[in-house]
Formats: sequence, C-alpha cells, structure tokens
Amino acid sequence: MAATPAWPPASTPRLFIDTPLGPESAPVIDGAPAHYLLNVMRLKVGDPLLLFDDRSGEWLASVAEAGRKVLTVRIERQVRARGTVPDLWLCFAPVKKARLDWIIEKATELGVARLQPVITERTIVERVKAERLAAQIVEACEQCGRTALPELAEPVKLPALLRDWPAGRALLFADEAGGTPLSVAAAPPPAAILTGPEGGFTDRERELLVACPAVRRIALGPRILRAETAAIAATGIWMAQHGDWAGD
Repeated sequence: MAATPAWPPASTPRLFIDTPLGPESAPVIDGAPAHYLLNVMRLKVGDPLLLFDDRSGEWLASVAEAGRKVLTVRIERQVRARGTVPDLWLCFAPVKKARLDWIIEKATELGVARLQPVITERTIVERVKAERLAAQIVEACEQCGRTALPELAEPVKLPALLRDWPAGRALLFADEAGGTPLSVAAAPPPAAILTGPEGGFTDRERELLVACPAVRRIALGPRILRAETAAIAATGIWMAQHGDWAGD
C-alpha cells in the first residue's frame, strides 16, 4: 500500500508577510514576493504555500487568485503557533557590508532573540541600513523555519549600552586579551554576547566594560578570530550550552 504523501510538501514555498493572519484572512501578495512566487516558483491557483506573520505563528494557505503581478491567498489552517527562542542578545560592532549581512543571517538561523549593533571607537561602519538588515532577517527566518523574527535594535554607542544595561542580564564580553573560556562559562538566559570591530576594543573601552557589574570576560580559543567569526562562534557555543539545540 502506497504511503500517503506528506502535506504540505517539503518544497512548499515559505513566506513572511507583515499583516495579521487568521482563519478569515485573505492576504494579497504583491511586489518582489509575488514575482518570486509567480515567476520563480511558478505557483498557480490551488498550489500551497506557508505564511508566517511574527504574530500568530505559521499558516498553510493556497493560491486563490493569480494575476500577472499579484496573488490572493486563502488561509487553510494553522500549522504552528508562534515559536519562542532562547533569551540571548547578540551585541556586535557593525562590520563591512557582506560580513555584516553574514552575521545577521547566521545569528537569526542560530536563534538569537535580539540583534544589537554597537558603535565602538574603532567601528568602521557606523551607519547601518536597517531596511537591508531587516530584509536579511526575513530571508533567514523564511529559510530556517523561524516563526518569530529577532528584534533589530537601533545602533547604540558602547558607553550608552553599558549605562542602560538591564539588571539581571549577563553580558559576555569576548575579550581578545583573554577571559574564562565560553565553553565552561555558566551564563544561562537572560544573557547577551558582545563582540568588537575589526580592530578590537580600545584600552579605554576595556576599562569601561570590566567596570560594569553585568560584564563577564570570556575567551574564544587560542586564535585571533575575525569579528564576524567571533560573533557566530560565541553564539553557537552558547546555544549548545544554554539554548534550544538539545531539543525537549
């Protein structure tokens, strides 16, 4: 007897739309997403797709109407509720475009709850294009199956970050001068990781950090890591220790 095929198929397109979804909603998709669905995925009336809205979870839908540049979809049923992620913030000094995009993409895939750009004395890229980073977040969530987008915070200078740091949240400072190996550091959520720019932190910044009660100096091994490597390596180690990688 032939097995019943999985529904929806694993190849079903998955899309974020910034509008509330529910059993009675009939979202209209246009612009670049519609172009992708119509001309790349070749969707037609009746074909399935998965939608999530960062509010109510993920929904199975089908194409109700397909025009040249617009699709109207019909909501079939809820597939998943909005998921949760470990309470980890990634605080990072912005780096050059392609490497910054990589940090955003991989941190989103790894399950970071909040992305916080931090302007340091040696930060080369001080102007962050939030719209481009938001697009990277959405694409990463669509790819990895997240139903909750990470929060993208406004850039903040390091002294202001430390001044307003919330009580009870450990700040794991990746210090190139050394510290406790992150692999053995006990830092359950709520927690945050701070990584620096290409040129590292200045002595003055290191003094500010060490003086902050929430800060714990951590080390990321014996080699000098690029800024983007340090951010993602630290996130991965923390997720393996305190995050959701182990499952239920």
